[in-house]
Amino acid sequence: MYLTMNRFRVKSGSEEAFEDMWVSRDSHLKTVDGFVSFYLMKGESADGFRLYASHTMWRDKAAFEAWTKSEAFRRAHKGAKSSGEMYDGPPVLEVFETVQELS
Repeated sequence: MYLTMNRFRVKSGSEEAFEDMWVSRDSHLKTVDGFVSFYLMKGESADGFRLYASHTMWRDKAAFEAWTKSEAFRRAHKGAKSSGEMYDGPPVLEVFETVQELS
C-alpha cells in the first residue's frame, strides 16, 4: 500500500465551507486504477485554525503517480486555487509506504 496525506490548516470560521467543498466535489477517484480508499479527517483547533488531513490509499506508488498525471486528477483539482483564502498556509503533502500490514 501507498498512503498520500495532505494536511490543511483551515482558518477558524472556514471549516464548514472547507468540508462542504470536499463533500460536494467529484474526486473521480473511484474510476482510477489502483485507488483503494479516501478519508477526510478533522483534527483539533488551535491558534486560529483547524487541522484537516486527506488520506488516500493506493495499491502502490506507480498507481498514485499515474493518478497525478491523469485527466481525472486535473478535473478533480480544477478550481482548487480559488479556495485559497480559507487556508492558513499551503497544504503539506506527505507520503508513506507500507512496512507492515495487519488485517
